[in-house]
Amino acid sequence: MPFFYFDPYYMLAIAPAVLLAMWAQWRVQASFAAAAQEPAPLTGAAAARHILDSAGATDVEIEAVPGHLTDHYDPRSKVLRLSQDVYGDRSLAAVGIAAHEAGHALQDAQGYSLMTIRNAAVGVANIGSGFGFLVFMIGLGFALKPIAWLGIALFAATVFFQLVNLPVELDASNRAKAQLVDLGIVPAAGMPAVNRVLNAAAWTYVAGTLQSILTLLYYASYLTGGSRDSEA
Repeated sequence: MPFFYFDPYYMLAIAPAVLLAMWAQWRVQASFAAAAQEPAPLTGAAAARHILDSAGATDVEIEAVPGHLTDHYDPRSKVLRLSQDVYGDRSLAAVGIAAHEAGHALQDAQGYSLMTIRNAAVGVANIGSGFGFLVFMIGLGFALKPIAWLGIALFAATVFFQLVNLPVELDASNRAKAQLVDLGIVPAAGMPAVNRVLNAAAWTYVAGTLQSILTLLYYASYLTGGSRDSEA
């Protein structure tokens, strides 16, 4: 029974995504640290509140949460949660991240179709991520290929979620950039720093999507390769 996390062929298959993820994380940290040194007229929380209120999303609450870059929007409770580095900080990094999360709230409020699909797919994707590999390994271990294919199908739900989530994240960043300029929150001279932060964050989602796709392809190729071996 193979253990993919220690399989050199598996590691080779996902190496492009892993390297991209490492580079993207480095860019996020570096660009955030640089933009955090550049002042902004509002805190992250105030910038998000201004964006939401200007778009009529006054029912969305904003809360501070612990952690570094743990910012996210919860569509179920209509709460935008900002990390401590973002919530109360007056920097271009803070307003950029806060505006991105406010962009998700605007997607939700305006019925952005891909956001609706993503929200509906979260539960199935979590099941696929948690149990897909386990079901796949059980199918291989007991030579039950239909069960192994079921595991692949479950993991495919995670890939589908990632494919939908990527344009959702890119759209949220585009909304953020537009709102920061249109509302005068960030002057034109400060937008390059904001763009670097949001563009770096976008690459982390690209890397995650790529890794999911490569993992799915490896599962499928392993199973079809095993099928040919057994018939030889």
